Amino acid sequence: MRSSTDCDEKAKLHGSRLPAVSIILGALSIGSFWVVGLGFVLGVAAVLCGAIATSRSSVADDEAASLRALLGVVAGAAGITASAIALFPVLGGQAIVGPLPAPH
Repeated sequence: MRSSTDCDEKAKLHGSRLPAVSIILGALSIGSFWVVGLGFVLGVAAVLCGAIATSRSSVADDEAASLRALLGVVAGAAGITASAIALFPVLGGQAIVGPLPAPH
């Protein structure tokens, strides 16, 4: 039979999984920026997971986990940025830039 101290020690040893999830979602968002909307959604999820992870006391006390959560936030922001740049022409960026001249 397990005691509660065994479970607490195991939880402290493994820590939170949110920083790792944030990194994975951020990496997927960067890799899938060209798929319409997918990279953006994964990037937002990565930023949210990283932000939630940094607010947890178990992650805030562990410097390595805190840095992993920050890396997930940065990767998610990079995925959001890449998706926005890739979607700019699709969402009507030509109206802002102007029409392209006709070839002669």
